[in-house]
Amino acid sequence: MPDQPEAITPAQSTTAPATSDAIVVGSGLAGLVAASELVDAGKRVLIIEQEPPVNFGGQAWWSFGGLFLINSAEQRFMGVKDSLELARQDWFGTAGFDRDEDEWGRQWAEAYLHFAAEEKRAWLRGMGVKFFPVVGWAERGGYTATGHGNSVPRFHIVWGTGPGVLTPFMRKVRLGSEQGLVDVLFRHRVDELIVENGAVVGVRGATLAADDAARGEASNRDETGTFEYRAGAVIVASGGIGGNHELVRRNWPKRLGTPPKHMLTGVPAHVDGRMLGISAKAGARLVNEDRMWHYVEGIENYAPVWASHGIRILPGPSSLWLDATGKRLPVPLFPGFDTLGTLEHIVSTGYDHSWFILTQKIIEKEFALSGSEQNPDLTGKDIGLLLQRVKKGAPGPVEAFKAKGADFIVADTLAELIEGMQKLSPDAPPDAQQIELEVRARDREFDNDFSKDAQVNAIRQARHYRGDKLIRVASPHKLLDPKAGPLIAVKLHILTRKSLGGIQTNLDAQALNSEGSPITGLYAAGEASGFGGGGLHGYRALEGTFLGGCLFSGRVAGRAVAAL
Repeated sequence: MPDQPEAITPAQSTTAPATSDAIVVGSGLAGLVAASELVDAGKRVLIIEQEPPVNFGGQAWWSFGGLFLINSAEQRFMGVKDSLELARQDWFGTAGFDRDEDEWGRQWAEAYLHFAAEEKRAWLRGMGVKFFPVVGWAERGGYTATGHGNSVPRFHIVWGTGPGVLTPFMRKVRLGSEQGLVDVLFRHRVDELIVENGAVVGVRGATLAADDAARGEASNRDETGTFEYRAGAVIVASGGIGGNHELVRRNWPKRLGTPPKHMLTGVPAHVDGRMLGISAKAGARLVNEDRMWHYVEGIENYAPVWASHGIRILPGPSSLWLDATGKRLPVPLFPGFDTLGTLEHIVSTGYDHSWFILTQKIIEKEFALSGSEQNPDLTGKDIGLLLQRVKKGAPGPVEAFKAKGADFIVADTLAELIEGMQKLSPDAPPDAQQIELEVRARDREFDNDFSKDAQVNAIRQARHYRGDKLIRVASPHKLLDPKAGPLIAVKLHILTRKSLGGIQTNLDAQALNSEGSPITGLYAAGEASGFGGGGLHGYRALEGTFLGGCLFSGRVAGRAVAAL
């Protein structure tokens, strides 16, 4: 795992004022952005964090660092024509807002689109954030113009990945600490929001024993005392529920069928959703709890940091995707096209896993792994290492998983590959004849430069985009072409990740009660607020919008409290 780019975690405060201008619950990206805005306004801030100092920065540290931008300089450089109108068409076609409680989510979505099209990039670059020049194309959709998906590439990778996004805000908070404006209390767990005369005026909770767990590892919950702090406002920026499988299953949407029995975990255990229930007890309205975002390309981490630690494959469009029995997934459920549509289909099969079949040629160009620690070149801003991506061979972390990962099978012949798949899944062995039928049928579609196969056509169409042709999509070829081999199969698991619902907020990030009225003194940001309004994504996301949602909602919350 790479070290943090800069040692800029503030020191643990030995004492903290009984009263501050604001309390921020959580030291993840949204909380740090909110605190940074308050520091800029000269306000006194108390950050309360359950975990040890090593976890400063929260989930964002582990992220790939993708950000959704509209009509950016990077897009124009890659020949992409984008606009606010096109992005709005994609966002609302993807979100599918259809509930009364979507009122604020819609408004937050519109505000976020303007932010992504206007000042977001300049604001970040003004703080030293830079972007990789090739824009990625995530969630391609494959439906009609008004349906789900990105019409154009919008996934901008930050130079430095997740830590690169965090760094300017960590710096500001550290500077605020040195200036006496910020106190940070690690190992302090909030158990209650203090409510007096209908207003939230502070927090109570338990202090926890020191713990030398590494970043991401589970820390102890041994209580050593209690605390109470008060402030003019409390900002809840505590994250979602992805590390709590019990809550994930409890809130699992009926539209997606029965919750999977087996899931990998894409976030640390401290992403447990505790503050959502605590906020609800203080009167906050929770909405869209059944909207969530889980990936279907999860693989077991051969060097796990937390329990059931999974890594997501970020696939290009060429791998053949089969269900657990060996049947090809329906159109347009191709790699990288429709995450939740694929999840719904996989769950409907009665199994918790699926398969990729691909070639060495495909893995070399189309496999990336999500996470800062899986991309040492981008995270470490190492140009020399980055240039290795255009040379023969898959990136080092991908090859390491191919060699060490429990979910990878490599074989010279299709028969050997199928035998390996069946051994890896003895309780649900895929059908050999069905797999051979699917592979050979797909390969026949490459005999001509045209085809009836929608995935084959999508592969060819993708290479019309300069970025895909350059580094993301392999040239079209048959899976059984010996020159493209060896063959590879990957067993894919469902991977928990994001909450799309949460505390409902107005456009000032104020938490709302069950009657839709603001709760004096209570604000929410980041995943705890469904990234704003209790669900600015609706049912689905366009990717690059999670870190962006933390940035935007954290900024709104910080500025609103600073103006009090």
